[in-house]
Amino acid sequence: MPFQFKQHSVLPGFGLTLGFTLTYLGLLVMLPLTMLVISAASMSLGDFWKVITMPSVVAAFKLSFGASILAASINAVFGFIVAWTLVRYHFPGRRFVDALIDIPFAMPTAVSGIALAWILSPVGWVGSWFDLYDIRIGGTRIAIVIALTFIGLPFVVRTLQPALEDLDKEVEEAAESLGATRRQTFWKIIFPSVFPALATGFALALARALGEYGSVVFVSSNRPMETEIVPLLIIQQLDQQDGTSCATAIAAVMLAASFVLMLCINLLQWYARRRR
Repeated sequence: MPFQFKQHSVLPGFGLTLGFTLTYLGLLVMLPLTMLVISAASMSLGDFWKVITMPSVVAAFKLSFGASILAASINAVFGFIVAWTLVRYHFPGRRFVDALIDIPFAMPTAVSGIALAWILSPVGWVGSWFDLYDIRIGGTRIAIVIALTFIGLPFVVRTLQPALEDLDKEVEEAAESLGATRRQTFWKIIFPSVFPALATGFALALARALGEYGSVVFVSSNRPMETEIVPLLIIQQLDQQDGTSCATAIAAVMLAASFVLMLCINLLQWYARRRR
C-alpha cells in the first residue's frame, strides 16, 4: 500500500475554528442582545406594558410596521419584474442596470435620505409636479414608504436572481407544448418554484425596513403620532432623563420582531433546500 501524506486544511482544525466562531459571535452579537434582554427583563410586566402601549409608541409601531410591510410588498412585485428582466433578457446596458441594483447597499443611508428629501420636496424634480396639484409628498408617510422601498429593493432582486437562473426553460416549453397559456405557465410552474426565494426576499426587505433610520429621518417631518418611526423614538427616549428603560422596552419589542422574521427566513430557506 503506497504511503500517503496527510492532507491539511488551509484553515485550522474544527476545535479552534469553532472556538473563534463562538467567541466572535458571542462578543459581537450575543453579548449586546443579552444585555438588552436582561435590561428589559428587569422591568416589571406592568411598567413594560405601560411603555409599549403609550399612544406615541403605538403610533410609531403602526407606522414602522405598516410602512415596512407596504414597502416590502412593493419590492416583492417590482423586484420580481426587475430580476426577471435581468435574468431572461439581454439588452444594451444590462450590466449597468444590474450594478444600479446594488447602489442602496453601498450608499450611506443618510446620503439616500438627503437625495430623496430634495427630490420629493416642493422644489424637487418629483415633488414640484405634485405640488402643482396641492399634493405634498415630502415629510409625509408616502415619503417614508418610498425611502423604505429604495433601501429594500436589492434584497428582493438579489434573492430572486439565483432562483430564476435555476429554472429549467424546458419545463416551460413542455407546458406550452401541452397547451398551457402564459398565465397558466407562470402560476403553475414559475411562481411555485421561485416562491420560497420571493418570500425570503420579502422577509429580508421587511427586516431591513423595520430597522431603517438614516434615510427616513430626512424624508419625514418626524412629527409625533404622525411620521415618527420606532428607531427615532428610541433615540429620543435615550436623550431624555431616565428614558433608558423606555428605550429598552421599545427596543425589546423590535428585537422580538426581528427574531421572528429571521426565524421565518431560515424556515423558508430550509423549505427551499428540501424542495430541491
